[in-house]
Amino acid sequence: MIHHLSIAARNPKQAAEVLADLMGGTAVPFQPNPGSFFALQLDEHGSGVEVYPAGTELQPGGMTGGQFIKKDARGYGSTHFALSVATDAAAVQTIAQRAGWQCFDCNRGPFHVIEVWVENETMVEILPPEYAKEYLAFTRPDKVKAAMSAAATASARHPQG
Repeated sequence: MIHHLSIAARNPKQAAEVLADLMGGTAVPFQPNPGSFFALQLDEHGSGVEVYPAGTELQPGGMTGGQFIKKDARGYGSTHFALSVATDAAAVQTIAQRAGWQCFDCNRGPFHVIEVWVENETMVEILPPEYAKEYLAFTRPDKVKAAMSAAATASARHPQG
């Protein structure tokens, strides 16, 4: 169970508010790192996404915990996550479009996701209830290893260059 994770955004407040909207939750300031916000799903698991100012790095800080270090912002990266929400697919797309973020309904083979690109740089795979059901069927503990091994390479997702 991942309870929360963090991403960076150029406008952390807006990004957290849109993520909270997708989750049916709320966004609040994240005081340990000024300028950051926490999108809370308000579920029984304490699920949420901390959104730091772009360029924030976490570095070891010993017994006091990780330190927030400000660096130059970067663009695309490999970090992404899948987020189950109670919001239906049409509403997810409406929310993303209202934020000005790219949004794509994608077929991953055994399940579907809606790619929502936070600030058009960071991908979040949104799983409305019907998509979450497919995902959970694919990732059942008794099947997931075999299913992952048998999954086809999506050549369309690997541009030639």
